[in-house]
Amino acid sequence: MLGYDNLMNYFKTNFSLMQHHKYSLSDIENMMPWEKFIYVDMLKQYIKHQEDMMRDQAAQQKAQSQLRRNR
Repeated sequence: MLGYDNLMNYFKTNFSLMQHHKYSLSDIENMMPWEKFIYVDMLKQYIKHQEDMMRDQAAQQKAQSQLRRNR
């Protein structure tokens, strides 16, 4: 099952794609295995990028906050 170590991970992945990324179950089930792998990998990269950006923004806000306090 292409990178799924158990059936539960398969269903969790499908659920995430449907709930958070608005794929339909028929869209997911009609994908070729390699196609689904590529989309999931792209989504992982996108999520990591978003998390990195949020972390950077939080660090910038914290630094600005500390600069204001030190004035």
